[in-house]
Amino acid sequence: VQLQASGGGSVHTGGSLRLSCATSERTSNRYTVAWFRQAIGKEREFVAGITRSGGRTYYEDSVKGRFVISRDNAKNTVLLQMDNLKSEDTAVYYCAASATVILSERMNDRAYGNWGQGTLVTVSS
Repeated sequence: VQLQASGGGSVHTGGSLRLSCATSERTSNRYTVAWFRQAIGKEREFVAGITRSGGRTYYEDSVKGRFVISRDNAKNTVLLQMDNLKSEDTAVYYCAASATVILSERMNDRAYGNWGQGTLVTVSS
């Protein structure tokens, strides 16, 4: 599967952005899709994910209640709605997919073999 992330931009603290991950094929029942991010000088970290079957969602603690991941099957797109953005959310965001990731590894970037290019999110005060 090929992925293409978009939707990044610059917002002020408290603002919102919606990231899109367009996939080359349907991911429902095929791929778990996740968003990761990498800030300057930091390692890439997990943000949110949605499982291939059942569409269960899971989040990194710092974004719970602010970010929502969802799947639009009609458009072969996985969305990440980001509200109440904070300066620490500034990073390059990547979407990734895996057909084989197991539950215990779903937050591990090494478990994902398909990656889109990054999209930059900048949050300023």
